[in-house]
Amino acid sequence: MDAFDLITMGRVSVDVYPHQVGVPLEDVETFGKYLGGSPTNVAVAAARLGRRAAVVTRTGDDPFGRFVHKALTGYGVDDRFVSAVPGLPTPLAFCEIFPPDDFPLYFYRYPKAPDLEIRADELDLAAIRSARVMWGTVTGLSQDPSRTATLTALAAHRGRTVLDLDYRPMLWPSAADARRWAHAALEHATIAVGNLAECEIAVGEREPRAAARALLARGVDLAVVKRGPDGVLAATPDEMVEVPPVRVKVVNGLGAGDAFGGALCHGLLAGWGLSRVIAFAGAAGSVVASRLACADAMPTEPEVDELLWESGR
Repeated sequence: MDAFDLITMGRVSVDVYPHQVGVPLEDVETFGKYLGGSPTNVAVAAARLGRRAAVVTRTGDDPFGRFVHKALTGYGVDDRFVSAVPGLPTPLAFCEIFPPDDFPLYFYRYPKAPDLEIRADELDLAAIRSARVMWGTVTGLSQDPSRTATLTALAAHRGRTVLDLDYRPMLWPSAADARRWAHAALEHATIAVGNLAECEIAVGEREPRAAARALLARGVDLAVVKRGPDGVLAATPDEMVEVPPVRVKVVNGLGAGDAFGGALCHGLLAGWGLSRVIAFAGAAGSVVASRLACADAMPTEPEVDELLWESGR
């Protein structure tokens, strides 16, 4: 069987998002149910762009876990590496929607999220080694056995190895602990992706150019620093580009970074130049920011190209 274009690993959830915008959670009357979890959404985003993608994660042995499998296969993501953990419920994530930039998240990952029970001795290392891109996250380093499994997968991979600096403070005992394990994972990564706050946690730098240089000094070949409304800075040892955002009316910004990640992988696999890759990825994020859901909102390549054309890019 041909190798996967992309294998992602880590967090999964069922996102329960309100249909009412600008309303506190306690006053919301109706909700929608969606597939969620950042690395899971990255796989969906890549699949929507025509890439052969799979996700390594774990769910509860419950109806929401069955929903995860059904949703993944519906989006064209291979679910063979998704297994259930008896006794732990599939995580839920609720949000409030206050556009343009306030989207509080409430994670229900108790007593422990099953995706933190990914085990190194259960990984298909042959599939991971042969994938063209491997995507791991700092969140996956927050507890064992997921920490050991994530480091094992990153070390085993032989192609483009992405570390998403994805940092959720409620999942860590301290920022110092997150930085320690981010440093360990960066030793195995060729690409690092994060926003300004995540870069500060990982390498102690928040200014975009300084953050990119610090990530490159850690050994990656490509550092991608997401600057929110100011666009994206990306740097290699030989090149640095700054790409402004594509402006849209924001509905829900929560899935934009995941769309960016899937589109980044797509552009790199297509062999595009760095400026084109980042512009395309940024536009993919803008498409999702203009929609309510995360996984459901991931765009196709023509949709991204249309937005770029409309914006004069």
